Amino acid sequence: MSERRAVFLDRDGTLMEEVDYCNDPASVQAILGAREALSKLRKEGWLTIIITNQSGLSKDLITPEQYEAVNAELLRQLGGGIDAIYFCADHPDRPTERRKPRPGMLREAATAHGIDLSRSWMIGDKAIDIECGQNAGCQTILVRTGYGLHQSDSKADFIVDNVTLGLELILEQHSSQNPEPK
Repeated sequence: MSERRAVFLDRDGTLMEEVDYCNDPASVQAILGAREALSKLRKEGWLTIIITNQSGLSKDLITPEQYEAVNAELLRQLGGGIDAIYFCADHPDRPTERRKPRPGMLREAATAHGIDLSRSWMIGDKAIDIECGQNAGCQTILVRTGYGLHQSDSKADFIVDNVTLGLELILEQHSSQNPEPK
């Protein structure tokens, strides 16, 4: 049984400001404080993995090169801080098991990185992110950035203003469940 734990993060609207079908690195703006919060989380041994639907690829709104350039700029702004990125280019009309809200990408990551999904979290700005995390057996956090202001009926375990507060919540929850020995 795996002991590794991870925080799975949606990309657009969660780690970076929402830009519909972002295809220009100049449009990337990481959420304020995300870089520092990710660094703290990783110092505590958490894996951080982006899980993102990118139907713009199948709709020919984004080229693979543009997708990679946007990721590179986000990673630069986050100071690295991400262990892996999983994306699904499926068209919404033809989803596979990988397209959120289905848990395929989380399960792939769990297998590849030895992650215990029951000890892991999913953070996103849409109900499909929350449903994806729940379908994989993770705890969930909805952020009120991106589309999150209009997704309050998502049934997330927690709702916070942004990813920075979500990552801090995870650290608080973990330290209260595993207090330091006296």
